[in-house]
Amino acid sequence: MNEQAIIKIVNDVIAELLPKKEAAPTPNEIPIGISARHIHLQQEHVEQLFGKGATLSVKKMLAQPGQFAAHETLQVVGPKGSIQNVRVLGPTRTFTQIEISHTDAIALGIQPPLRESGEIAGSASCILVGPRGSLILQEGVIIAQAHIHMAPADAQQLGVQNGQYVSVKVQGRRPITFEQVKIRVADHYHLEMHIDTDEANAAFIQQGETGTIITGKMAGEPYNNFVSPPIKINHKIITANDVSRYQGETVIVPKEARLTALAKEAVEKLEIELQFHEKG
Repeated sequence: MNEQAIIKIVNDVIAELLPKKEAAPTPNEIPIGISARHIHLQQEHVEQLFGKGATLSVKKMLAQPGQFAAHETLQVVGPKGSIQNVRVLGPTRTFTQIEISHTDAIALGIQPPLRESGEIAGSASCILVGPRGSLILQEGVIIAQAHIHMAPADAQQLGVQNGQYVSVKVQGRRPITFEQVKIRVADHYHLEMHIDTDEANAAFIQQGETGTIITGKMAGEPYNNFVSPPIKINHKIITANDVSRYQGETVIVPKEARLTALAKEAVEKLEIELQFHEKG
């Protein structure tokens, strides 16, 4: 072996042994959190299910400030089956909501809508069973829409705004692009995209992987709103999820349609023009 070949081998070995510099994260890189089935409870229901005076106890703090996984779990029962030990998240809320995957819904025998958290009007029903009581929930079961939590500074850096829909690309063993991912901005939010277990399993995504926003502007570029063409919505109950993507557009809905509180807020903030028509 000649001297030049030996030198090359030595240099290659040294290069392998030297600590490698990690690539700098891209400015639009988003950490991904996988949200398993869980329950949010109002205090009245905490006491109905766990006993008078009961409160939720902290098992583990979550990424979003102030949010935690509680020690308490419940059984969720549907027409075709049940799911044991579904984790309750705290703190308590003003309404009870259950977030499950489509696979869970099939096992329970119910058809929850794909909704933004908080949009429970007209959603699916179930029975909750706790150690001290049970509860027939007339509505409140949803499949949560993929979304990204972020603080105002994150939104400014990423060139997006509250209520906007973006696309997020995830590179991995099974590359995938998530469409219609909603931006949620608040001062106390920690930057993280939330998807459910079905979405994660379909794309082989593990907790803590990252995605890249590919809809919306990068810093210094013109703002690019996500806008859909005019549409006629025939739902009896109109949610923010139904209308939020139509910023500045005209949306036609039935005269007797009922708008949820969040839908009314979205219509006002996004300057959406609603036109009502007779059902026919």
